[in-house]
Amino acid sequence: MRNLIHLKDLGSDGLAEVIEQAMAWKRSAPGAHLRDVLLGMLFFNPSLRTRASFEAAMVRGGGQAMVLEAGKGAWAMEHRDGVVMDGSRPEHVREAAPVLSRYVDLLAVRSFAGLEDDAVDEADAVIRAFGEHAEVPVISMESAREHLCQGLADVLTLREKFGTTRNLPVTLTWAPHIKPLPKAVPNSFLLSAAAAGCDIRVAHPPGFDLPPSVVAEAEDLAAATGGSVSLGNDQAAAVEGSRAVYAKAWGPTLPVVPASDGATGASDHAPDPAAMIQAHPDWRVDSDLLSQSAADACLLHCLPVRRDLEVSAELLDSPVSAVVDQAENRFHVQRVLLERALEFNHPHRSVA
Repeated sequence: MRNLIHLKDLGSDGLAEVIEQAMAWKRSAPGAHLRDVLLGMLFFNPSLRTRASFEAAMVRGGGQAMVLEAGKGAWAMEHRDGVVMDGSRPEHVREAAPVLSRYVDLLAVRSFAGLEDDAVDEADAVIRAFGEHAEVPVISMESAREHLCQGLADVLTLREKFGTTRNLPVTLTWAPHIKPLPKAVPNSFLLSAAAAGCDIRVAHPPGFDLPPSVVAEAEDLAAATGGSVSLGNDQAAAVEGSRAVYAKAWGPTLPVVPASDGATGASDHAPDPAAMIQAHPDWRVDSDLLSQSAADACLLHCLPVRRDLEVSAELLDSPVSAVVDQAENRFHVQRVLLERALEFNHPHRSVA
């Protein structure tokens, strides 16, 4: 059985195939290609676009979606092995995943990062547990490490805007927020853009590095596709000449290590992550910043976006904003992912 959780589950060739199919189906709807298919959707965290786009894809494809919220209408769930379950989680994934598998044809799971330790989040324990114990294909609706669907929608948007992604200069820039946010979206844009052959520049303040394993994976993908990856702390330099500027807030490298005072060794007081974020309001993406990019540059953001904090309202409301197109494209790439998940396990299945 094959799951669709990380970009590695597709690879650069699979990404290209998904984009081509999504573009073709966007021009001519595939019809009831999901007739009699039931998708189980399990949410550990809130959603708007993800839930709506997956439900729309199922209904418009002739299938149905069943929505469950862990800890709210469904039992809170434990994913760790070897623990005595004497806390607030009465259900274990070892039972929940196979039970749900007996009811549905596909299972989709959304579980955010814990935001305490990057290494723990990179391990992606919750969704990996479902992938291991489910008896039907598992699709990620965002996990602690990646947001596969968003990354695919981002590449589809670039293809539509510019015709090709080969050596397309694009910028992923950190943006201010009120609190630390997961790295799944920036991780996935970096990986997907690299797999699509983009020349991707990543800019962020010191202390907000993306995980080394993700960067290394992106560099390998870029080397294979003819693209490139560059990292730095100069936002203006990263944006110069770029054809697309992706604004996204994310939290600092975790755990935050106490700073050394140079005399008595490490301080007992680590910086506050929220204070680290709020120390960089000048990283907001606005028209002045975008004026340094290419003349035909577009603005990207995964949404939801905090207006005039992450991105200026003026820019979001301008013709260069492609954020609604990105959101629409979630629907189109997810239709393809649903079909691929079924094809992986039923190779003779044909599209209606």
